[in-house]
Amino acid sequence: MIKIITYLTPIFPFLLACNPTYQNTPQSEAEMADTVLTNGKIYTVNPQQPWAEAIAIKDGRYSFVGASADALSFVGKDTKLIDLQGKMAMPGINDAHTHSWQGGFKLLYECNFHFTATPDEIAETIKGCIQANPDAQWIRGGQWTSDFFKNYDLGSPKKWLDAVSEDKAVYFQDDATHNAWVNSKALELAGIDKDTPDPKGGAFVRDEHGEPNGLVLETAKSVIEQYLPEWTLEQNVASLDAAVSHANSYGITGVNEARTPPEISLAYQQLDKQGLLSAYAITYLQTPRGRRDKPFDIGPMQVISEKYSSEHVYTKFAKMFLDGVPTASRTAVMMQPYLTDNEFPEVTTGNLLIEPEVLFQDLVELDRAGFTVKIHTAGDGAVRIALDAIEKMRTVNGSSGLRHQLAHVGFIEPDDLPRFAELNVTADLSPYLWFPSPLIESTIGAVGERALRYWPIKDLLASRTDVSIGSDWPSAVDTMNPWPAIEAMVTRKNPYSDSEETLWAEQAITLKQALKIFTLDGARAYRLEDLTGSIEVGKSAELIILEQNPFSVRPEDISDIKVEKTFFAGDVVYEKLTP
Repeated sequence: MIKIITYLTPIFPFLLACNPTYQNTPQSEAEMADTVLTNGKIYTVNPQQPWAEAIAIKDGRYSFVGASADALSFVGKDTKLIDLQGKMAMPGINDAHTHSWQGGFKLLYECNFHFTATPDEIAETIKGCIQANPDAQWIRGGQWTSDFFKNYDLGSPKKWLDAVSEDKAVYFQDDATHNAWVNSKALELAGIDKDTPDPKGGAFVRDEHGEPNGLVLETAKSVIEQYLPEWTLEQNVASLDAAVSHANSYGITGVNEARTPPEISLAYQQLDKQGLLSAYAITYLQTPRGRRDKPFDIGPMQVISEKYSSEHVYTKFAKMFLDGVPTASRTAVMMQPYLTDNEFPEVTTGNLLIEPEVLFQDLVELDRAGFTVKIHTAGDGAVRIALDAIEKMRTVNGSSGLRHQLAHVGFIEPDDLPRFAELNVTADLSPYLWFPSPLIESTIGAVGERALRYWPIKDLLASRTDVSIGSDWPSAVDTMNPWPAIEAMVTRKNPYSDSEETLWAEQAITLKQALKIFTLDGARAYRLEDLTGSIEVGKSAELIILEQNPFSVRPEDISDIKVEKTFFAGDVVYEKLTP
């Protein structure tokens, strides 16, 4: 026996490094786990240990990942022991592109209708909102589908709203949240009339007499929005609390706030300081939106970043808008012209919001200051311009290690696919739209057959591009629920119907690929891959328990998966109520 111990002694450090049971076995009651989960099918997203039966959590971090029998040594008199009874658990999900603050306001304060709402349904909704808010000056909310005015001939959009809105000013956003529909009262309060010029990068759509007809495109929205009543700090905090609770219910433990005004940055910090922020919040501070021909001063953004960061709020991120959307409004910048029709008789390739040289100069300063930049690039022309600017910036700054992101890159020219990996650029995608839907129909109506080759995720992965995934909620989707999106990534079918119709089925990926993108790769986009995104000893315990195992159900049933529990930093932050 002595000889055996002597022989093992030189390799004991190797055993400690390879086996978490040896490495982390507690020696005293004080070292026992706070929570132990056993008898599960735990998908870790750690390639060195893909599956486990049990985990132990101590002080918000994983202290053990392995077999159920070994996990029992971490159970003390105060340990909470959870028997998973064979259920699947996995890392918390990271939503890499959302507008949670806007979604929270929709949940709590706004006048909402579904994207498929008919004129009669919208009229009834407005009537109900007026009755519920008789003293309000503004009725705000939405969202109407991009092809609404193509599908329904309302005559003058403004006058139609006037007939059902009484004395209220009405402001409704579309499904992409890039355009608005307003009534005469809203135009009056904003001082907009026949003589008001269109802002750069936007337009007040006009009737045959040159009068604004109530449709407001892109940057023209901002002219209206500055007259909307401001929310209070308490309302901002409440909306974020509601949005994050909404996220937790779907297993989301990281939210990437893709456009964050200063007052929302403050609200996130306040929520965190109150101990109520149950997800990592990555706030992409907003840069000036609208057509620019001069660089902006990043000084104020640096002040905001330093002022509003906190334990779970990360503020060294910035958002820029390079173009619009490739739907009926035709504002995304495309390499080839949009289709023309009666409403859009003139040939266009979209609206470029930032001159290429200005974009380059902005990127140089932001990269030097340590900001990861997310650039809205919905058209392939915008993708090309952004990649060119990043390439030029890299030659000036060298490699900062920052993985800048191009958002909504559904259209990419083949020559630009390998440039993402070459330039260390992340493709920020939206699989909530990867199936036949009204929004896709609107895109087909604007760009033609090219829309049938939309979102080349398999090609991006094959080119070794970093990919992140976001809901873009409340744009285009009703909830942050990631499971329909995961199904769409795997099937390229509509997860909300039984239709066999697909959208570019050749770009379907595997379930393992989809889950990794939604977990560890999402954390990587946040620069938090060493902290969260996979189940490994030492990492923060973001964990979800599922009612169904996605690996055991039909791909077409993945959208039906429900979350039973969500953990954030070791604490249960969501638990499904049982009947």
